Amino acid sequence: MPSGGLQARVMVFKVKGRVQTGDLEKSTAECASRHAKRNPGCGLRPGPGFSPSRSLSAGSSAGPFPGGRVVRLHPVILASIVDSYERRNEGAARVIGTLLGTVDKHSVEVTNCFSVPHNESEDEVAVDMEFAKNMYELHKKVSPNELILGWYATGHDITEHSVLIHEYYSREAPNPIHLTVDTSLQNGRMGIKAYVSTLMGVPGRTMGVMFTPLTVKYAYYDTERIGVDLIMKTCFSPNRVIGLSSDLQQVGGASARIQDALSTVLQYAEDVLSGKVSADNTVGRFLMSLVNQVPKIVPEDFETMLNSNINDLLMVTYLANLTQSQIALNEKLVNL
Repeated sequence: MPSGGLQARVMVFKVKGRVQTGDLEKSTAECASRHAKRNPGCGLRPGPGFSPSRSLSAGSSAGPFPGGRVVRLHPVILASIVDSYERRNEGAARVIGTLLGTVDKHSVEVTNCFSVPHNESEDEVAVDMEFAKNMYELHKKVSPNELILGWYATGHDITEHSVLIHEYYSREAPNPIHLTVDTSLQNGRMGIKAYVSTLMGVPGRTMGVMFTPLTVKYAYYDTERIGVDLIMKTCFSPNRVIGLSSDLQQVGGASARIQDALSTVLQYAEDVLSGKVSADNTVGRFLMSLVNQVPKIVPEDFETMLNSNINDLLMVTYLANLTQSQIALNEKLVNL
């Protein structure tokens, strides 16, 4: 999914009254026309055949959903959004930002994001696109494979301002994603939803656009899983605070989880053999693949390897203590 990069300048849109569903296209075009007259050099003008949803049709072959409607979200995205919301300017009702990630045949994977400064009032919204452009250029130097996938906003609904901002991002990425994160906890939990804009109207006449919900799934790397597990432990702490565990405690916890998983698998196998549970071929193939991945090591060889690693660890510890003693002795000799 190619991206042209974010344009510069601060975009200012005027919103006159509440935008109704049937007037979305007309209102957005009027906003862009008024802005182009006030700022002739910014390049924001409707032009011939302007449509706010020109590239947002769900049936288009371009865009992030050629083969499915699944958005895979990494936990770092949610942490970044909540952090930017907590650090928002005084009086700001919500925060917005750009979503970055990759696209494959069946899903869109959102792996990074950054907030974009903006101001909103009842009849105006201004977005600092110069800042967004610079941030995207910096991200490309670190992660050149990450593309602009869309944008996010905190809140539980989609406003008329969201339509205008979404129209801008549709120029940077075909079929951009709009992610909403309910930081106000309207339903007692943080609602996370993703949308893509689609055409609405009758054949030959488009009345406007509407936002179609997408399936949101959560994905994580192995390093992210450690942080997620640590955060989940705070759910069972009265004061929501928990200390970091030592390396030995982490190994013990991982061993306990593996033991519980093995007990579950053994119980399932026994139930299938006894006829209590009907056999599932999919589960059987998965277990067979899992067994084949376990390396076959003679117990005596495994014990030798373990003892060798322990001896190496003890030797490293001894050398570290010896070095520390030598440094302390050298400091004493220098001070004489």
